[in-house]
Amino acid sequence: MRTKILATAIVATAALTLSACGGSDSGGKGDNAAAAEVKGGQKSGQAIVLDQAKAKPDLALTDTDGKKYDLLKETKGRPTLLFFGYTHCPDVCPLTMSNVALAVKKLPKAEREKLRVVFVSTDPARDTPKRMRSWLDAQGGTDFVGLTGDFNTIEAAARPLGIFIEKPKKEKDGSITVSHGAEVVGFSPKDDKGHWIYTTEATADRYAKDLPKIIEGRNP
Repeated sequence: MRTKILATAIVATAALTLSACGGSDSGGKGDNAAAAEVKGGQKSGQAIVLDQAKAKPDLALTDTDGKKYDLLKETKGRPTLLFFGYTHCPDVCPLTMSNVALAVKKLPKAEREKLRVVFVSTDPARDTPKRMRSWLDAQGGTDFVGLTGDFNTIEAAARPLGIFIEKPKKEKDGSITVSHGAEVVGFSPKDDKGHWIYTTEATADRYAKDLPKIIEGRNP
């Protein structure tokens, strides 16, 4: 199994690069990029505030109970964190989900009940509902939503957000290369649009500090 890195370019006062899933056996890097405008300066790990909010994907996939999950319907009016990754990921995906899970556990019960954390597979052929549920639980995300389904549908939903993923590729040696951006997109409950992006540098403490504001629909 190998993981490629895909980078997303963020254009602001100074250019920033969003990290993507890394730690591959081959150390390979991708060069896909998209441009978005961000507000103000941004220190390592802090939320990137988008000048132009991103529409929440119109996405219907299968959840970890094997049932249809309509993202727009199920998360309407709720603060939502959306992440595209896969369960065989060696480092970035489990780290990101565990950081978010640690932060969520620090929230009061009322805030936890409002928040939705959604993990969408970039390797749906291997990420069955059962495997995703077990994997999310292992990261501490027992209340997280896991979605899997048609790859083309998933890729089309990620692209407008500036997150690039490529269809998993089986190499000659039998390994699987999975390439995907690894940004967490935060959607406001006020307009159901994505206003914030977190890179892989965001820590559990950073999420814990920011989530109460995101839940209220305010900039971190």
